[in-house]
Amino acid sequence: MLLINLGAVHALFTSRYYAQGVNKIFAELIGSAILAMVVVGSGAMAEDLTNDIGLQLLINAAATGAILWLLIQTFGSICGAHFNPLVTSIFLFRREISRSQAGIYILVQTIGMVIGTIIANLLFSYPAIDISEKVRDGSNLYLSEVVATAGLIFIIFQLSTIKNGQHVASGVATWIFSAYFFTSSTSFANPAITIGRIFSDTFAGIAPQSAVTFIPFQIMGALLGYTTFRYFQKSSTFNSNLNSKFDSEIQLEKE
Repeated sequence: MLLINLGAVHALFTSRYYAQGVNKIFAELIGSAILAMVVVGSGAMAEDLTNDIGLQLLINAAATGAILWLLIQTFGSICGAHFNPLVTSIFLFRREISRSQAGIYILVQTIGMVIGTIIANLLFSYPAIDISEKVRDGSNLYLSEVVATAGLIFIIFQLSTIKNGQHVASGVATWIFSAYFFTSSTSFANPAITIGRIFSDTFAGIAPQSAVTFIPFQIMGALLGYTTFRYFQKSSTFNSNLNSKFDSEIQLEKE
């Protein structure tokens, strides 16, 4: 017979640790939903405002860059502001979060992106779930996803080592804004939002078959970006140790 200690259960659910965990998960969910809502909503608004594709892209890119900066600044101290399963996976690899936390993060990121996309659809009088027919296929697009994701991951972790990560928000926002224009895929660089954008047949949408193809290339990009970050970190450490050794030898010679 299973006996439940109600006092222990109450203590668990009212503990500071539990509250902090819930706050982190909720922040990831809300942040992911807002990100998808802005990406999809700004794309829909751009289509309503102009037929100029270049101007549509500029509107979409500007809104995305702005909200990324704001979300990272707002939620960074609460949950780390991952909003991307690839970022979470790397934190798991670095053993900075547990497996259970990483799993929950990835789940709520994906759910949040879908919710945000649905809200954006409703804001512009589209069906709540409107599966995209926008096919995004081609080797140039796949390479673009590798490059966009590699750059994103490198920038996140490289800037996190400078001034306690104060420049991560601006770095991410600037990279994604620019990648909208120099990549032919317009820089999805995030499996969760790629899945979310399946549910909107608007400017920012992506057909299901294209989304499934994008994700492996995003993973490749993340591996490349993090490997590049580690290379520079090791090189920096080696150079620092070498300089210290030379300084010590020079000091000994002077004595």
